[in-house]
Amino acid sequence: MSLSVAIQMDPVESFDIAVDSTFRLGLEAQARGHRLCYYLPRDLSLKNGKVVAFARDLELRRVKGDHFTAGPGREIDLSSQDVVLMRQDPPFDMAYITATHILEHIHPKTLVVNDPVEVRNAPEKLFVTHFPQLMPPTLITSRKAEVEAFREVHKDIIVKPLFGNGGAGVFHLKPGDENLGSLLETFTQLYREPIIVQRYLPEVRLGDKRIILVDGKPVGAINRVPADGEARSNLHVGGTAVRSTLTPREIEICDTIGPVLAKKGQIFVGIDVIGDYLTEINVTSPTGIQQIEAFDGTNVAALIWDAIENRRKS
Repeated sequence: MSLSVAIQMDPVESFDIAVDSTFRLGLEAQARGHRLCYYLPRDLSLKNGKVVAFARDLELRRVKGDHFTAGPGREIDLSSQDVVLMRQDPPFDMAYITATHILEHIHPKTLVVNDPVEVRNAPEKLFVTHFPQLMPPTLITSRKAEVEAFREVHKDIIVKPLFGNGGAGVFHLKPGDENLGSLLETFTQLYREPIIVQRYLPEVRLGDKRIILVDGKPVGAINRVPADGEARSNLHVGGTAVRSTLTPREIEICDTIGPVLAKKGQIFVGIDVIGDYLTEINVTSPTGIQQIEAFDGTNVAALIWDAIENRRKS
């Protein structure tokens, strides 16, 4: 099966080829004989009812400093493609949401991964609230009094923006910290949306586990351990990736959410687990493929493309 694949992504020049999951997916697609092109989110248009993009043919290679060749830009009708990978990084903002609305016009005739309708309905920190039995105590609100009451009960809390990503804007407030009022005022000025408040999980010092699910099945995991003096475990803010396997509780979490993800057309998903608790379900542009492959040898990219090809056949 040879497929025409368009990738909606951030600039290819910015790829860190050692860790980037989109880069790895592209290499695997090439190895299978699929034809690649790419375009930036701002190059996506809806014109007279047709979904078009100003795209460039793309060839990838694992050579640092010389990892791609791009052809001249040209307008393509995305309905002529077999697959569109929606791989630009969040934030999950109105630009992102608009892109899902536009791509909805061609899906599923052109298979959009992940399903744009379900992506739009599944922002990371909101989708997870449909599984309250798996989550730590959580509050989503704009009301200061609600946050103060939550803190009175749970003492040690995490405060973060509802649509943030990459650990940006995440604050750990210990009991007695006097900065809560000022922090809430700042959040009110920066965001129109409610904020999310959760009970702090001290288990995060042992790591925040990223588990990759393909078509609802777990295929691998890495543990991200925060640096000393840092509340966040995200790799780009100093967290360290270490080899990991799934605990019985994590298997239970995957068994609970996996069938829902598969039904919603969420082929490639990354979930975050701290201790015994599910904290996020990442469907927009999950990462972690290359780290998992490096640790345990599982060809995660191949499993993802197997799932995509099976969806195309069906």
